[in-house]
Amino acid sequence: MMTSHTRRRILQGATLAAATGVAEGFGLGRSAPAARAATAGTAATGRGAGTAATGKGAGKGALPFLEGAFAPVTEELTAFDLKVTGRLPRDLDGRYLRTGPNALGLEDVRAHHWMLGDGMVHGVRLRDGRAEWYRNRWVRSSRVAKQLGEKYPGEVPPDDFACNTHVIPYKGRVLALQEGGPLPYELDGELNTVRPYDFRSTLRGAFTAHTKYDPVADELHAVTYYPTWDHVRHLMIDRTGRVARTTEVPVADAPMMHDFALTQKYVVIVDVPITFDAEAAEAGAVVPYVWNDEHPMRVGVLPRAGGTARWFEVDPMYYSHTLNAYDQGDTVVVDFSSMPAPFYAAGRGSGGPSATGAPALDRWTIDLRAGRVGSVRLDDRPQEFPRVNEARVSRRHRFGYTASAAEMWRAYETVDGVPPDDKFTNCLVKHDLLRGTRQVHRFPKGAAASEPVFVPRRGARDEDDGYIVAYVNDPDRGATDLVVLSAQDFTGRPLARVQLPGRVPLGFHGSWVADA
Repeated sequence: MMTSHTRRRILQGATLAAATGVAEGFGLGRSAPAARAATAGTAATGRGAGTAATGKGAGKGALPFLEGAFAPVTEELTAFDLKVTGRLPRDLDGRYLRTGPNALGLEDVRAHHWMLGDGMVHGVRLRDGRAEWYRNRWVRSSRVAKQLGEKYPGEVPPDDFACNTHVIPYKGRVLALQEGGPLPYELDGELNTVRPYDFRSTLRGAFTAHTKYDPVADELHAVTYYPTWDHVRHLMIDRTGRVARTTEVPVADAPMMHDFALTQKYVVIVDVPITFDAEAAEAGAVVPYVWNDEHPMRVGVLPRAGGTARWFEVDPMYYSHTLNAYDQGDTVVVDFSSMPAPFYAAGRGSGGPSATGAPALDRWTIDLRAGRVGSVRLDDRPQEFPRVNEARVSRRHRFGYTASAAEMWRAYETVDGVPPDDKFTNCLVKHDLLRGTRQVHRFPKGAAASEPVFVPRRGARDEDDGYIVAYVNDPDRGATDLVVLSAQDFTGRPLARVQLPGRVPLGFHGSWVADA
């Protein structure tokens, strides 16, 4: 019989930590003061938290996920009329939002795990060639509201958590997402927390951090898991914003399924050998998910309309993030980032996940007629956070975009010794998957680059006609810039850099929220 204390441990240490899956990240910054106006003429206000962890006193390198580029910021800032170098395209009319863990009220830094940090969303508002404002706000879960001395409005939902993994637009709303248990949180246009969101009272149980939206069908898809389930669930949310169909897919060992893929015909489910450890949870493990050599690595192909999944065994790896997937005759093609086996979600004493090698970009070709899966390495340079033009989700794509941040990979591999510096760089990468070529936009030492998000140019016809936006650290300022690149002149000078008033710590995923 599971006690309520043990259940809280599972939810906080398993579904909330595993909720971020692999270390996701890249964002920016050094240990500069968090509150600083970027330039003269910028109005900036900040609210202090006072109790956020800084990682100081732990010893250099002892807790890399609380130091340097990862160090949590301690204030919520609001700044207007931000300084811009270069020229912002006038058709960038909307908000760029990105989230990540930012620990608040951390009492014991050595008991903390990076993926358990309270979610903080960082946003920049662009309009008419101007950067109107920057804001950063903690997601107000009941715990965060209490820490900040605020009243939590309404009833506290089950498995409540300050979602820290992704932030997406959906039918006029902005949703902060987490996998493994908590409901999404709805945010308003200025990043204030509105309420937990349950898709018009139709979401039952866990959600995901990595949804897939098909803009043609107007469907939002999710694959969800929970440590006490004997299955995972595929959810289809229809054009009315309700969960219209739930398909339960039986699985053993309660695996952590951080991401999945979607085509026009199928849902691709990835059963990784990272599984829930009930004994570790009972013993109080912060993240009771372990690499399980006895759990076979499988990829399942489920008809999108529901039915039975067809499973294929593949070589063990950590399936990190999906770039995109599509149907091609009797095959399904999946492009994704991966890390070598084994991958330790709980880490090995560094306060965050631990890898045995850097991530790379791979492709599976699932031959449904022959019953086999072909695998090819698309690019072996260290890279993560693959993104695609969102209009191509579930359809054949030509271009993809990834990021690399040197400090991220050093933190992941610190336990086994820091690899040579020349293995790691700070850059964004554009992949032409038709020609098999790539372009690299490099940044200097200390300039960690976050996930690249593609924004289509107004009236665009070509798949890569648009912009890439990403947060990039400015080591000279000790703060962060929003960098805007032309996707068709990827290696050229940035079109614009927006100077933010403080750091954006290395974090997770984001979205462009266009104005209607």
